[in-house]
Amino acid sequence: MSIPVVNAQLLRGRKGLIVGIANDRSIAWGCARAFHAFGAELAITYLNDKAKPHVEPLARHVDSPIFMPMDMAIEGQLESVFEAISETWGELDFVVHSIAFSPKDTLGGRVVDVPRDGFLKTMDISCWSFIRMAHLAEPLMKKGGTLFTMTYYGSQKVVENYNIMGVAKAALESTVRYLAAELGPKNIRVHAISPGALATRAASGIPEFDELLEKTKTKSPARELVSIDDVGVATAFLAHDAARLITGQVLYVDGGYHIID
Repeated sequence: MSIPVVNAQLLRGRKGLIVGIANDRSIAWGCARAFHAFGAELAITYLNDKAKPHVEPLARHVDSPIFMPMDMAIEGQLESVFEAISETWGELDFVVHSIAFSPKDTLGGRVVDVPRDGFLKTMDISCWSFIRMAHLAEPLMKKGGTLFTMTYYGSQKVVENYNIMGVAKAALESTVRYLAAELGPKNIRVHAISPGALATRAASGIPEFDELLEKTKTKSPARELVSIDDVGVATAFLAHDAARLITGQVLYVDGGYHIID
């Protein structure tokens, strides 16, 4: 999907943080491309030295002036990113949080068998990290802004093999509603974007994911899978002033799959 050139300046002058790009198939990369095409300036993070070679060319492609490591498991890295944003820009208009994690033995087992440490790790990276980003972003959103996180249909319905991540995403969606209520008076909007099944690096850890992709394509009203660009454009729209009274939503970008039994 190509980003419509006619809309290239819709977000000119806006500044945002994109967290969660692993490679050029990441949902976060689809968001970065859309925001960049619409004129926004972007700060980009990468997980670690192993990920850096895959993300750095993408950051250059969108002319990112801030490119830093950010691993939620390393104390202080997230705060350092926001300090750099404060020093470089002094303000922030949007954040895209597109990270989630669960240990392999935790994600692969039944919810009823999940160990405490695995549960806490899953919730820490997949949910609390968004709360922490919102806390750090709030003082920089002096004229308001928008916070985005990524969720999935498995938060609402039992999706085979999604397991504990469905529990974490349900908590994340609830978090979106509470943050929207708390930050709304400051003109800060909060949304969860719920893409349909996508062949990303993160999804590769879900057993039988190819079967889920085929089921999604067959059953969705649109009869096709969404792309990272579909997700990116929808996310970028919600950052525009035209969406200023839309907040606290879970926006499904899934070809209508979630309405089908």
